[in-house]
Amino acid sequence: MNTYSETVEKTPQIFDEFFELGKQDTVSPFLTPSSRPWGANLTLKAALVAAFFLCIAFAFSFSPQMMPLSNLLLVFVYFLAGIPALIESIEDLASFEINIDILMTLAAFSSVMIGSGMEGALLLVLFALSGSMEDAVTSQAKRAISSLHKLAPSKAFVIDDSGTLLEKSVKDIHVGTHILVKAGEIVPLDGKVIKGASSVNLVHLTGENMPVTKILGDTVPAGGHNLEGTLTLEVENTSANSTIARIVQLVTQAQEAKPALQRWFDTLSQSYAMTIIALSALVTALLPIFIDIPYLGTEGSLYRGLTFLIAASPCALIIAIPIAYLSAISSCASRGILLKGGIALDALASCKAIAFDKTGTLTLGDLELLGIDVIGDKNHLDEKTALSVANALEINAVHPIAKAITKYSSARDDLAKVTLEDFKSIPGYGLQALASLKDGQANVYIGNPEYVLKSIKTEDVEILNAAIESIKNHGELVALLSIDQNLFLFRFKDIIRPLIKETVAAVKKRGLNLIMLTGDDKNNASQIAKDVGIDEFHANLKPEDKLQAIAELSAKEKFAMIGDGVNDAPALARATVGICMGKVGSTSAIEAADIVLLHDNIEMLDWLLAKAYKTQNVVRQNVLLATFAIIAASIPALAGFIPLWLAVVLHEGGTVLVGLNALRLLK
Repeated sequence: MNTYSETVEKTPQIFDEFFELGKQDTVSPFLTPSSRPWGANLTLKAALVAAFFLCIAFAFSFSPQMMPLSNLLLVFVYFLAGIPALIESIEDLASFEINIDILMTLAAFSSVMIGSGMEGALLLVLFALSGSMEDAVTSQAKRAISSLHKLAPSKAFVIDDSGTLLEKSVKDIHVGTHILVKAGEIVPLDGKVIKGASSVNLVHLTGENMPVTKILGDTVPAGGHNLEGTLTLEVENTSANSTIARIVQLVTQAQEAKPALQRWFDTLSQSYAMTIIALSALVTALLPIFIDIPYLGTEGSLYRGLTFLIAASPCALIIAIPIAYLSAISSCASRGILLKGGIALDALASCKAIAFDKTGTLTLGDLELLGIDVIGDKNHLDEKTALSVANALEINAVHPIAKAITKYSSARDDLAKVTLEDFKSIPGYGLQALASLKDGQANVYIGNPEYVLKSIKTEDVEILNAAIESIKNHGELVALLSIDQNLFLFRFKDIIRPLIKETVAAVKKRGLNLIMLTGDDKNNASQIAKDVGIDEFHANLKPEDKLQAIAELSAKEKFAMIGDGVNDAPALARATVGICMGKVGSTSAIEAADIVLLHDNIEMLDWLLAKAYKTQNVVRQNVLLATFAIIAASIPALAGFIPLWLAVVLHEGGTVLVGLNALRLLK
């Protein structure tokens, strides 16, 4: 069987990926393998070669004998750096779009007409270099899409009704289809295990390099690496709706969603370009009328008009903002934080408060058994017997309490094996059975105290209620076990997410107001809030209550909401910026959120806030630098104080400077 990489090279779907994802030329299906390396950073290579030719042409220009060779080299410069710009400008004009590219191309080629071909070539080279920088940053951001798209193969083995294996394109496989994933293969589609068991490495999706055991009934996401056994999966999502497809869509949205300042500059670009072209024409036509200068020559109005045209072009201003946001988005994506555009960073930086969901966000959503309390003086059974019975009852259950009990029991090697008969499960209440103990058979009940209370004597109820109330006052959860009227209280606590205390403390230092929202009871919520360091909390909230609390908060100040469940989706959508836990989060929550923590890495929250603040600072710096470069070059150019070449250097130097400043956000 072909390896995955061989399959990808041969499949025609690479054409779809190439055009849809805007991949680099190095992976173009139209290139042969031997020519692919030449396509890497092609615009930068062309700009550097043009710059090399320009330097030689400039050196030769001082020698009359070498002038023909200098002019020939200039032709190559205009071919390498000018023709691509000219083609793009013609395409823009054909669609009746006047922009900065047209303005710069007009200035560069017009300089040839006034005998300043060297300056025009310098403008084209610097413009090409700054453009290649923007392409490099854009490619860096798009790389997240390309790497994610490679996680799942393009074909899968389908099991038909007769049990025969058929290889099909994942695009042709529907929900409910049975597929086979062999050991060592990549899971092609999201599916539920209906046969087999295996360890699956989800490092590319979760960031955790520890294999996860998948058994009957478990869901396996596309992109997982099946390590051991063979799995038969029932497809739950088509390729268009798979886990990877949703992530790809998020990254694509991140590139397309523009912050308000960038949208404003994009709108300004066309009118600004037309205004500068018109002013340049007026300067050229009217300046000789008011001051004693000619139309032609290095002191003429045409020369000054072109110099002003170049100096006043807002290339640095236009490129300053998108490069900064693309760099920040790319940096976040490399750390498993997906942003739906730079607008999410702006929104986060403006927030004065952060609201946290509790379960699955501040906590792992798993319970830990803290201990077992024996109730009543007449109880003749010990804690070890109670744990043995509880483990026997809960060993096949999937409730969080059951998992906590079985996990706690697995660490003990002194528990007796208990045989059960007449086992019954009452959904939402508890379990009951007839247990065989060393003293004989006993009726056993475990679960919700209200459920177990029905089976015990009246005189024990008061003592029991007092014990339960005391446990709940400490913020702990409780389950009641009855073994022939012998009562035991199992105390549980939600496991706090690692590093969450440090994260909360770091965020609080930034002066943000932190609030916890949960559907849990007040006592448990109070204890969790105290443990993680959050002062304000709201408990006993239903989904509609949580949305109401968010609405009240939004009326006071801008805030972020961090959640993971289906019930958090309305609140995430209502918040100024919604942040979702991607690993445990529901599909609806991920779609409603503006930021997705793909690895559930909430410990990166302080880093993310710092990145949002730094991005805004870099954008402000870039706008100031670009504005200063325009003013510093255009006014002296209009007065004739600086030559055309210096205007080019000042103009494109400002563009390169803001680009380099923005690249700091990649760190």
